[in-house]
Amino acid sequence: MPTKPTTIDSYLAALPPPQREILEKLRQIIRKAAPEAEEVVSYAMPAFKQAGIVVWFAAAKNHYAVYVYPRVKESLAKELEGSDGTKSAVHFSYDKRMPVRLIESIVKESLKQNLARAKKTNVSKTR
Repeated sequence: MPTKPTTIDSYLAALPPPQREILEKLRQIIRKAAPEAEEVVSYAMPAFKQAGIVVWFAAAKNHYAVYVYPRVKESLAKELEGSDGTKSAVHFSYDKRMPVRLIESIVKESLKQNLARAKKTNVSKTR
């Protein structure tokens, strides 16, 4: 049984070159959209964390995906209209151009929600 990755680098290193290149580009887009977020591995997937997990991402056989909390997808329903995915994931095809702006929007919305929730929690703890 393969060992679970402990870093994003180890996750990416285990991928075939075409997938690795695409996910490395995805990593850079996420890093740019959430520059203060920490890189972590959560649920054996690469993730970015700031006031909670901002996004996870992963490679699959026929697509790569960005995972967020369902509330983030609900907030972006109009932008995500016509996208493939699940309740908490947006799937992207390897053979199509990476939708950079959409990915940036997903990351920024998730981060915004995390920071708002953290602020609300901190305010309620001080009362």
